Amino acid sequence: MVSFPATTETISLALESNSSEAIQILDEVLEDPSSSPEDLQIEEQAITNLCERLTKEKRDEDLRTLLTKMRPLFFTHPQGQDRQNLQRDHPCHEMVEWTRAEKRTFLRQRMEARLAALLMENKEYVEALALLSTLVKEFRRLDDKLLLVDIDLLESKLHFSLRNLPKAKAAPTAARTAANAIYYPPAQQGTIDFQSGILNAEEKYCKTGYKYFFKGFESFNALGNSRVVSTFKYMLFCKIMVSQADDVVGIISSKAGLQYVGPDLDAMKRSLKLFENAIYDYKAEIEDDPVIHRHLSSLYDTLLEQNRCRLIEPFSRVEIAHIAELIELPIDHVEKLSQMILDKKFTGTLDQGAGCLIIFEDLKADAIYSATLDTIATWRRLLRAFMSGQPKSWRE
Repeated sequence: MVSFPATTETISLALESNSSEAIQILDEVLEDPSSSPEDLQIEEQAITNLCERLTKEKRDEDLRTLLTKMRPLFFTHPQGQDRQNLQRDHPCHEMVEWTRAEKRTFLRQRMEARLAALLMENKEYVEALALLSTLVKEFRRLDDKLLLVDIDLLESKLHFSLRNLPKAKAAPTAARTAANAIYYPPAQQGTIDFQSGILNAEEKYCKTGYKYFFKGFESFNALGNSRVVSTFKYMLFCKIMVSQADDVVGIISSKAGLQYVGPDLDAMKRSLKLFENAIYDYKAEIEDDPVIHRHLSSLYDTLLEQNRCRLIEPFSRVEIAHIAELIELPIDHVEKLSQMILDKKFTGTLDQGAGCLIIFEDLKADAIYSATLDTIATWRRLLRAFMSGQPKSWRE
């Protein structure tokens, strides 16, 4: 039987082999753990490649078994390296209990942090927050700023999911402070900007949110990060929410924007019909997006107002039914024009009997009136100054 030692040649052979052979080769590399620094690096590569292969093959049970098989490797690795080894693994409650039993404190902390992230993904927010609250105190005592930034960001996401905005905003501030004291990788820096943009958009500060999303987009775009599409989508969303939808087409048509055109961006266009179709056709990209979903009704109302204003602009008198036909929506959607008139979105009146909308031109104030008022005010000041220096009999 051919044995496969822990060498770079073995890893290369596994990468060139088909899935089943590669998994067998990588399994044999991990059979005999070594403590030498060179072999440790090879074993780390083998673990990473094996996890990727098993994930691609959807062999969940083998992945679970791999976690148990990896336990002897943790005794050969220095505790400081455990953090790197767990970046891609999916720890579970069983592994956390094992680290507690073996008193592997640093490894347990990293596993519990990952477990909290997985609980959040499964929407088990209360359990995740309870686990994270204990971890935050431990991490602050360690003064590991790189790890502390990750925990602060995770805490912010949890509080945001629980709609506790004050605490959600405090966490990115703490993360940014810690990140400024160390070298923080650009991808993680982009994550801080991304989270700050979400929180500002939630509080309707969409202009500030756009700036943060743009900074995050630059970081993710340069690194080819998968979150770049979501960040770009939220940038367009912020433009629409501040009534700058005309900029959306230009941003999408830019060199950077053309790379990410797809279903995620369809709902960010200025067409109500496309918006409603996109909600129906791309439910996963819109309604299942926690950020967009929170603003869905506001986004719809904003788009509706913008479409009405754009369509009535050429007319002085138009039938309401014709506007509904242009928007391709029922008449009752258009009859909210009366509210727009009251809100001074445009000047006009509704003729209910004829079913028409009458639009008035905006009257521009003649500059001569304001100039005349200024002249009268100046004369009044001069007369008062003149009269104040005359005898009382003259002033009377």
